[in-house]
Order: sequence, then structure tokens, then C-alpha cells
Amino acid sequence: MGQPMPGQVGTTMAGADAMRERIEAHSWPRGGVEVVRANRGYTLYSRRTGGQVARLRPTGKSDDVQVLWWRHEAWATPGDFGPVIMPLNEALDFVATESFFWIGA
Repeated sequence: MGQPMPGQVGTTMAGADAMRERIEAHSWPRGGVEVVRANRGYTLYSRRTGGQVARLRPTGKSDDVQVLWWRHEAWATPGDFGPVIMPLNEALDFVATESFFWIGA
């Protein structure tokens, strides 16, 4: 006990719960999102359609997350320039305002 689980380096369970609460509390468009903790991160599903919107994967550094989007059959980085990592607040705004996240949602 006291050791972080794999994929949760630097993130305690209390920190994980706080991050989930911040994601859920964000002002989401299109009916909002349901947040599910899964596979080293948080999957955001459209409350309206049930479709995948985004995956936010904590990096273990401060409140930075890697942002992924559902592309065809798998999670992928949005764009051609490698991983997109940013503070949680910026990531939430990015997902909420960029229309490509909501194509399947």
C-alpha cells in the first residue's frame, strides 16, 4: 500500500477522484459527457449519443494529461505531430471546443 499503481505514477486515488470531478464539472456542449475511469485514464462518452468523445490520460506530472480522440477503431493523437499533452483545464477546453472530437458523438 502507498505505492502508485502502474500508469498512475504520481497520482493518488484522491488525486484521481479529484481529476474525475474536475472533468465532470466542466461546461460541456452537446448534452455533456459521462466520465469512465479505464485503462490508465478517463474516457469521455457523449451523454446524448453514447459515442466516444475523448480519452484523457494523466501523465503523472502536475495535472497534465495526454489528449486522445477516437479515430476509426482506436484511440489516436489528434494531429500529425505526436502526443498532445497539456494541463487538464486546457485539455477540457480543447475537447469541448474542437468539433472533430464530437464527430461520432
